[in-house]
Amino acid sequence: MSELLSWIDQGIQAYNDYIGGYLILILLIPTGIWFSFRLNFLNITKIGHAINVVRGKYDSKHAEGDVNHFKALTTALSATVGTGNIVGVALAIYLGGPGAVFWIWVTGFLGMTLKYAECTLAQKYRKFNSDGTVSGGPMYYMEFGLKDKIGRWAKILALVFASATILCSLGTGNMAQSNSMSDAMLTSYQIPTWISGMIITFLVLLVIVGGIKRIADVTSKLVPLMAAVYIIATMTVLIAFADKLPAALSHIVADAFTGTAATGGFVGSTFIMTLIWGVRRGLFSNEAGQGSAPIAHAAAKTAYPAREGIVALLEPMIDTIVICTMTAMMIIVTDSWQSDIKGVGMTVDAMNKGLHHFGIDGMGGHIIAFSLLLFAFSTIISWSYYGSRATIYLIGEKAVKPYLYVYGLFVFFGSVWGLDIVWHFVDMVITFMTIPNLIAMLLLSSVVVKETKRYFDAMKEYK
Repeated sequence: MSELLSWIDQGIQAYNDYIGGYLILILLIPTGIWFSFRLNFLNITKIGHAINVVRGKYDSKHAEGDVNHFKALTTALSATVGTGNIVGVALAIYLGGPGAVFWIWVTGFLGMTLKYAECTLAQKYRKFNSDGTVSGGPMYYMEFGLKDKIGRWAKILALVFASATILCSLGTGNMAQSNSMSDAMLTSYQIPTWISGMIITFLVLLVIVGGIKRIADVTSKLVPLMAAVYIIATMTVLIAFADKLPAALSHIVADAFTGTAATGGFVGSTFIMTLIWGVRRGLFSNEAGQGSAPIAHAAAKTAYPAREGIVALLEPMIDTIVICTMTAMMIIVTDSWQSDIKGVGMTVDAMNKGLHHFGIDGMGGHIIAFSLLLFAFSTIISWSYYGSRATIYLIGEKAVKPYLYVYGLFVFFGSVWGLDIVWHFVDMVITFMTIPNLIAMLLLSSVVVKETKRYFDAMKEYK
């Protein structure tokens, strides 16, 4: 069995190193730049408006959908704010050096516009199911939005994306999360991974069988709590090392274009490795352009597709620009990135060093373990919804329950499998979603521009 897994892992790595990684680079950043210019950088100018929408200023009782703007945002955020913010950032720095953080920032900044565009499209082309619930996402705007542009290829593209979404739900939103959770419990409390896996699987199934409304109810409470706990803890560390913050920022910017020579346990990198790992982990963290968040935002109650797009652009800002940055700065200012520790251990080491300054020893592992449990659990339950919508699209509503039980099984698999193969699988399946989605977004860019104009023209009348 171990030899088979090793052979599979080698094949996955070959794809990631020589095909997938470069395809993402070629498409993701240029597409983000393209939309940023076409939409007049609304990822900067409309942040205030987005906050007002989330606050409920423009809510309408007559708008169709399953959840309000705030719950749609927290559901999507719960899927993105996860192990990428704690483990993914650490891996990016370990493999690509501090300069990888710069490219995480670039991915997050451009990702705000990409999130706006894909979620606007998801709202425009969503459909209502027989039970009154909403289904939406890239597979729908591919099939119905591209039909007149590329004919039968529109349906083929949609089928590829929906199939990839199911695979990604089992990898990105599932195994990577449960793997990090069980690893944290083993590291901090010596709890065997199979025991953690069984408990996590049971709790996940308890929530996800209730559908989007129960998921949204849980995530709307979990997301603010988990963000507050982690931000307060990391801020405490950054205050302790405040004098090193300017040097850390300088290090990040300088290394972004030169790479870093190997130091201690650090793997070392060239510029291209720094770029690739920054973009990979940035994409894994905020999922902008991947096409996952539009599935959640399609369920929001709103009369204007662009209004939910505006809400969605807040995700990369919160997830990547704020939370990922705090993790990265904590790791760099404490010099934990120069140790031979990999994965969650690097973040725990940084937290311990920071809290030691305040006479608090041994708490880093507990804080990271607690944060990981909340972050990863919320991601797992949200991704089950994404996978279930893709299942409905491919097979029908009757297949949802079987899918959810298979999903639960993969929660357990992720808990007990090795770290490397899980993350290699994650990097691979992300490309299977992102590449078709970015192609569709480019082909439908005129629709996004039209919906943007229609919405903000209406807002002028509202004022």
